[in-house]
Amino acid sequence: MYRIGQEEIDAVAGVINERSLFKINKKRQETMHAEEEMKALFETKHALLMTSGHAALISALVAMGIGPGDQVILPAYTYIATAMAVVSAGAIPVIAEVDDTLTLCPADVEKKITPHTKAIIPVHIQGFPSNMDALCDIAKRHGIKILEDACQSDGGCYHGKRLGTIGTAGALSFNYFKVITAGEGGALLTDDRTVFERALIYHDSSAVAFFGDQLQNVDSHLFCGNEYRTNEVSSAILRVQMRRMDGILEDLRRNKKAIMEQLADTCSFIPSNDIEGDCGTTLALRFDSESAARAFAERCPLKCTLPIDTGKHVYTNWTPVMQKVGALHPLMDPFKMEANRHIIPDYTMDMCPRTLDLLARTVYISIDPDWTAEQLADTVSAIRAAL
Repeated sequence: MYRIGQEEIDAVAGVINERSLFKINKKRQETMHAEEEMKALFETKHALLMTSGHAALISALVAMGIGPGDQVILPAYTYIATAMAVVSAGAIPVIAEVDDTLTLCPADVEKKITPHTKAIIPVHIQGFPSNMDALCDIAKRHGIKILEDACQSDGGCYHGKRLGTIGTAGALSFNYFKVITAGEGGALLTDDRTVFERALIYHDSSAVAFFGDQLQNVDSHLFCGNEYRTNEVSSAILRVQMRRMDGILEDLRRNKKAIMEQLADTCSFIPSNDIEGDCGTTLALRFDSESAARAFAERCPLKCTLPIDTGKHVYTNWTPVMQKVGALHPLMDPFKMEANRHIIPDYTMDMCPRTLDLLARTVYISIDPDWTAEQLADTVSAIRAAL
């Protein structure tokens, strides 16, 4: 969380004072307004708020018709929720390498496409844009869909287009650790009317047909789904946060750019697929070896993190996926379904060596949008001294 204050407090107070906490109401209608404002801000035809980015990923996969018998390619470096979303839809995750940008490697994706591949999930990890030109080209040539996991890159861009709006659908997250926050929350973005309608039904199937006119102009047939419905308190906070978003990103990018310019003669940074669209949340330094990276992190007085140490963000720590335990009940487990019998990869701890090497030789330093000129200078001095 970067910035929050009286405006969010006033927004929440308004919801409580009018006793309109439920999503469907005739008063403030915060969720409805938030979705309309999100469509304008992200320049997309449809936006659907829900409880989390994970919920948005699952809802998008289901809405795309992905399930048993299908494979979905995703990067070896992403939070476990990306892989678990695929399993929740009944499909099988295929884990691919990242490239030097720490985002999904197009060349490895190409190698891992099979007749069963139905979707690719590029993950814009740490606000780093994926190589969407290459990935979209691959998807188009093979007739498969792209679902962008933009949960760590709210508001970021790739060649001028918001992350999460380039593929068939995209997922955003608004939990406490994201660019903007509602405490918890997520959103599905898409220009595809059918995907939107199916996701609408799936994300709140217990209520969508019974409260308000949510099914007005919806042609898709009803089916059983889940309950990922948001609430007016979260939506009220999010509306204020969306107004803050571009200001936060502008300041993050300015501070990251200033650091990179002042250290350009001293250290190596990971390359970017679009440095102007990068969210600016994270400075990523690249070293020749893991020992050099760790030595720097120990010397530097700033908070430094090696991405190899970030637990569930690295495929080797996706225990239920690596052990192929997709559900408690065996008949609900995609790894045990007949339709998936012949399409399950042989997951091994060393199957993505390039990813493990790159993560072990990289050091992250978080950027603060509110650094003063003096604090920015101190940050540069600290990094230079440690180098």
